[in-house]
Amino acid sequence: MTPPTLYLIPTPLGTANTPCLLPHELAQIVTLTDFVVEAEKTARAHLKAFGIQTPIRELNLQTLNEHTLAKDVATLIRPLQAGRSMGLLSETGCPAVADPGAKLVAQTHQAGFTVVPLTGPSSIMLALMASGANGQCFAFKGYLPTEKNLRITQLKQLEVRSRQANETQLFIETPYRNDALLTDALAVLHPQTRLCVATDLTLPTQSITSQPVKAWRQMKTLPSLKKRPSLFVLYAG
Repeated sequence: MTPPTLYLIPTPLGTANTPCLLPHELAQIVTLTDFVVEAEKTARAHLKAFGIQTPIRELNLQTLNEHTLAKDVATLIRPLQAGRSMGLLSETGCPAVADPGAKLVAQTHQAGFTVVPLTGPSSIMLALMASGANGQCFAFKGYLPTEKNLRITQLKQLEVRSRQANETQLFIETPYRNDALLTDALAVLHPQTRLCVATDLTLPTQSITSQPVKAWRQMKTLPSLKKRPSLFVLYAG
């Protein structure tokens, strides 16, 4: 028998019906009844699309998000302690990468249970792959500051880091602030620094533009990024 296992289950970057798991991976999770999820409504749609055998309303869904207290994470592995395997889902993409699910993975290892990551879409990796930037040395910085002056300072620091360490820098922004971030980046970065903006990855509206800042500045019209999930990739090496 398979020992109690935590399966890390990637979810589509687009709609729930977009295929993202291989057949043998689906076979590993369709009988699960216990899941830790970032948002129940989204998770139910994904689990239904995966073909989970138990009726969706009968599943045991526990929530883990940015509001979950550290002391409560340990209680989430009770299904494992009871001898049942369970799954971890992020809102979109790979769980535990730029995602609060990492806390559960750490707790699972600490308790001595098996962790199995499944293959699936990662917007971070897809953007890096498509950027033409250095894929041998890179760092994901998450969200930049929301205040304009602090954001500009951070952009300059990331550019210096990229140049000195030959390290690609990846970061994101809340979709409604994407346009402001792009405007600031084009205003302060060196003309030869490569900037890639990867938007709506895996969707029919996907757009990936990767070129020096100088070329960005020469564009007659910048792409509209408002309310569209985007990854930014900076490389000055």
